Amino acid sequence: MKNLIRHLLFLFICVSVLSTASITFGASKDNASNGREIYTPAPKPEPRLNGPLVYGCRPGHPFLYRIPCQGKRPISFDAKELPKGLNLNKETGIISGITPTKGEYQVVLLAKNTKGKSKRNFKIISGDKLALTPHMGWNHWYAHYDRITDKMMREAADVMITSGMADVGYQYVNIDDCWMNAPKNNDPKRVGPLRDENGNMVPNSYFPDMKGLTTFIHDKGLKAGIYTSPGTLTCGGFTGAYQHEEQDARQFAAWGFDFLKYDWCSYGRIAGKDKSLEAYQKPYRQMGTILNSLDRDVVFNLCQYGMGDVWKWGAEIGGHSWRTSGDLGFELDRIFDVALKNSEYRAYSKPGEWNDPDYIQIGWIGNANKMGVPEFSPMPPAMQYAYMSLWCLMASPLIYSGDMSKLDEFTLNVLCNPEVIDVNQDPLGECGQVIQRDKETFIMVKKLSDGSLAVGLFNRSKKESEISADWSELNLKGKRLVRDLWHQKDLGHYNDKFCATVPAQGVVMVKIAKK
Repeated sequence: MKNLIRHLLFLFICVSVLSTASITFGASKDNASNGREIYTPAPKPEPRLNGPLVYGCRPGHPFLYRIPCQGKRPISFDAKELPKGLNLNKETGIISGITPTKGEYQVVLLAKNTKGKSKRNFKIISGDKLALTPHMGWNHWYAHYDRITDKMMREAADVMITSGMADVGYQYVNIDDCWMNAPKNNDPKRVGPLRDENGNMVPNSYFPDMKGLTTFIHDKGLKAGIYTSPGTLTCGGFTGAYQHEEQDARQFAAWGFDFLKYDWCSYGRIAGKDKSLEAYQKPYRQMGTILNSLDRDVVFNLCQYGMGDVWKWGAEIGGHSWRTSGDLGFELDRIFDVALKNSEYRAYSKPGEWNDPDYIQIGWIGNANKMGVPEFSPMPPAMQYAYMSLWCLMASPLIYSGDMSKLDEFTLNVLCNPEVIDVNQDPLGECGQVIQRDKETFIMVKKLSDGSLAVGLFNRSKKESEISADWSELNLKGKRLVRDLWHQKDLGHYNDKFCATVPAQGVVMVKIAKK
């Protein structure tokens, strides 16, 4: 009875200070996908332009950008004030060419179909920095491990387009480990000479044409990523870059890759007992310098698991993102803990410099302990929305790592909400600040470039819980408009605080703006 009275009293307090009542969040069972609740409405037929508002690139390098846009196809695209050297294919929405001289170029993107029009500002910043917003894409590791093939990579690129992922901003199609030859492996087709007579790394027989693969990806307006290690071998026992760093980087560029994941792995045996900061930095500083000298833009992801407080120096040595912890595949039951730890490094999150707590692993993923074939994720549906919300509020890279051939309505709903993604891609680049409520509940608050706040109310417990966001702790005053980002609807104007009943292991994510 005491608990009931306490519960009713809390609700009464919330209602009394608001202009509308406390909100209970969930979704209609009519929209369920295999029993899982769908939060986000389906895209409307009229065009909706999405994607980052700023885009970094380096002068004189190849330029490639596919304009993200939802809506009924065909869609006709246009771009006002596009700088000299860049050209737009008005049917595909792909901008290509050579990046202009150093400077800022304010472009207006336009999209039109039989149902309507859409307009969005897009600033191209030609200069020294890449990845001015967190990178978005797909990586094969947690789905396919050492089974990856050229065919799977091409299929993933196709699905990124046909599923609508590219329409909300996903653009990188990244190979992880096991594309090279290995000195020994259970699959004889992955064993062979590690390098040719000229010292060039040799892909295994499942990757017969690396240049052809990147061309296939680029023709869709997408970008291609690759993986190696500064050690003699990768984590999977395949050829590493040790003592061939510049040759390999230039080979990757010649093949046409736009992203490099550099994984510590066997380099630990080279570094030996030296645990100094200089030792941690050495291989990454070397590769960062090499990538910076190439004639194409290559985003550099430091995969060294947070050693030496990498978030403090990753950008200094040429990195654009850096893992802050171990492989999340082994800790999927602890995503809240991983996120809370990652958010402690929020001061080091800014345009071109991103803390990376690892990939989004929902849908069909492999068991990391067994490197098994993909199985359906047992993660509760509400927790999957919380997972995506955390990564967006932290301005973490959004790299999906499930089986692209088995995407379903629910998984796409979690991955492809443009209003939630806009929080991740906000030009301010701030990682959200955590305000702890109790052991099971907390809120995460992220400042946005338009002066509004994105706020996630998170409930780690296995029972629904009432959580509030108080204006006093958010440095807000007066009446504010609150919008539910997952359900894409305005909830009304609120005074002093916003209260919500949050699902078990779930989230309510809102935007709080001036009225």
